[in-house]
Amino acid sequence: MFQARSRSGINIWPGFVDILATLLLMFVFVLTIFMVSQHYLSEALSGRTSALRQLEADIQALADVLALERSRSAELSTELERLQSELAATIGARELAEEQRAALTEQLARTEQQLAEARSRAGSLQAELEQQGAALVQAETRAGTAEEEVARLNRQLSALREQLTRLEGALEIAESTVARQQVQIEELGQRLNVALASKVQELQRYRSEFFGRLRAVLGDRPDIRIVGDRFVFQSELFFESGSAEIGASGRQQLAQVAETLKTLAAQIPDDIDWVLQVEGHTDIRPINTPTFPSNWELSAARAISIVHFLIERGIPADRLAAAGFGEFQPVDPGRSEEAYRRNRRIELKFTNR
Repeated sequence: MFQARSRSGINIWPGFVDILATLLLMFVFVLTIFMVSQHYLSEALSGRTSALRQLEADIQALADVLALERSRSAELSTELERLQSELAATIGARELAEEQRAALTEQLARTEQQLAEARSRAGSLQAELEQQGAALVQAETRAGTAEEEVARLNRQLSALREQLTRLEGALEIAESTVARQQVQIEELGQRLNVALASKVQELQRYRSEFFGRLRAVLGDRPDIRIVGDRFVFQSELFFESGSAEIGASGRQQLAQVAETLKTLAAQIPDDIDWVLQVEGHTDIRPINTPTFPSNWELSAARAISIVHFLIERGIPADRLAAAGFGEFQPVDPGRSEEAYRRNRRIELKFTNR
């Protein structure tokens, strides 16, 4: 009976076993996949952890580098400030050096100008030295005469000493003699003063005569006048503007002056030691040329030119003197053209030594 039911019923165990085997295989497969996934996931997580640690190490290294760079940046900032300070000091020193160089350049220019002036004055002094050399020769001649006079006076002094030795024994007589001599000395002093006053008056008379003759020869002209003890000519009579060379008209006027002076000099006694002083004057406006660096040179050169002309016309050199006063002795303090013209002048002064 049992066999009959078995044959007639459906046998489900093989299917059940197949299902279980299939499920088991699926479970094993899923488990295998899970294990494989877990393995790869673990390796991936392990790699990421290692990469994260490496990244942290790199970040730490970068932080160290950043700290080092910050330190170097601070040092560079300090160095930059120091360099900027040095640069400012260098710029200041350079500006100071530029100012010093400008000052030295200006000083060099002034020195060169002074050198040019000195050279010009040296030329004028050389001409004056030559003139004074001629005067020195004449002075040496007079010195020889003076030495003879000194020797004569020394002989007289020796004789007086001998007389004084003889008079020492008679003191009262000597005192009386000294008193008498004192009176004589006072009388001689008075006579000398009278003689000097006479010579001065005589020289003044010749001066007046000289000026009178010049006025008669040159005529009554507004540009020629007598001021005190001086005969005043306007510079335009003799010289062009800025020049020390005597023009043709000026040479004609000076020739008349020279002839008048020679005529008068022949009448003046030898014991009157007279001299004609030629003075040059300019106006206040400055001049600065290679020949005349200032008004001093121009005024002196004009006076010397007139002196040379008078010497050429026969006036003795020892009776002449030249002086330049520049613009420093004006006769008119004004600033007009008329005042400038009046101050540009040549003055002749007839005086004693």
